[in-house]
Amino acid sequence: MSNHHYTTKEKRIKKLRYAAIVLAVLLFASSALLFIGLWERHNNRYSSEQPSKAESVVEYNGQKYKLRKNIETVLILGLDKYESGSDTEESYNNDKQSDFMMLLVIDHEAEKCSALHINRDTVAEMNILGVAGDKVGTVSKQIALAHTYGNGKEVSCRNSADAVSALLNNIQIDRYISVTMDAVPTLVDYVGGVEVDVLDDFTGIDDTLVMGEKVNLTGEQALTYVRTRYGLEDSSNSRRMERQRQFIEALYAKALAKSKENSNFAVNAGAKLSEFIVSDYSGNALQKFAEKIMDYQFNDILALEGKYVEGEKHMEFYPDKASVDATVISLFYEQKG
Repeated sequence: MSNHHYTTKEKRIKKLRYAAIVLAVLLFASSALLFIGLWERHNNRYSSEQPSKAESVVEYNGQKYKLRKNIETVLILGLDKYESGSDTEESYNNDKQSDFMMLLVIDHEAEKCSALHINRDTVAEMNILGVAGDKVGTVSKQIALAHTYGNGKEVSCRNSADAVSALLNNIQIDRYISVTMDAVPTLVDYVGGVEVDVLDDFTGIDDTLVMGEKVNLTGEQALTYVRTRYGLEDSSNSRRMERQRQFIEALYAKALAKSKENSNFAVNAGAKLSEFIVSDYSGNALQKFAEKIMDYQFNDILALEGKYVEGEKHMEFYPDKASVDATVISLFYEQKG
């Protein structure tokens, strides 16, 4: 990934977009979890040995750093179907992969919220799980596939969290929230459509999506817009991620407007979305968490630098070790006095 020096305006737009992603997910997830009465789950937990925690003191560029206190991490996963499934016969599999991965890093002491947008093509080590949810081996694959190991719900989310932890030098991932892409048509129709300026040419895929035109996305049309990758002029995952961020920002704005018109909007949306959301938060805990960070400062979105390589079947992203180390230090450590 090449370095890009953002202008002040570009940084402000990135922060607003990031805040929209966070608040949109928390708004509907907390409502959904409250609706179904989800309390802290202790069943179907990922039962294999958890990765070792990050070192409390590390040396970086000749200086010693210590882990910051009062840091909370939340992994947000956007799930979609994976037709091929896992290729390991003895593993415990499902057909959902993580197309969207963002790690929220909340510093409660400084009242700041940062984020690391993780490329779903990142090659990382992940656990292969047996039918009892126990670890039976490891494999290096695109990190999106970590979710395909497990029950497709809590176990798979925890396995994804552990893969992210291993990628980030064993930083502990405290919580997770997953939302399936199947929720998109339901939510979009509930808010009355989401208006976007179409970024790509969808000719032959959905001719109603004309590049450069303003379209009010509805139902399955919206799902096509945020899901499609292959068959477009630019089929890279980074381009699709740009459309997804654009869509979520527009969705949040529409949902916020609807919430101001109707005080029961979020609760009713939660009722419609409850089947699509999995989290190890309870509804009450997530609601309190959302309320707590609403006034926090939102920092820039970070991303790991690295290079793309064409794999046997798919493109693979290999992050630079130096970028991983620098990012971990920036997000989780402070210089030791």
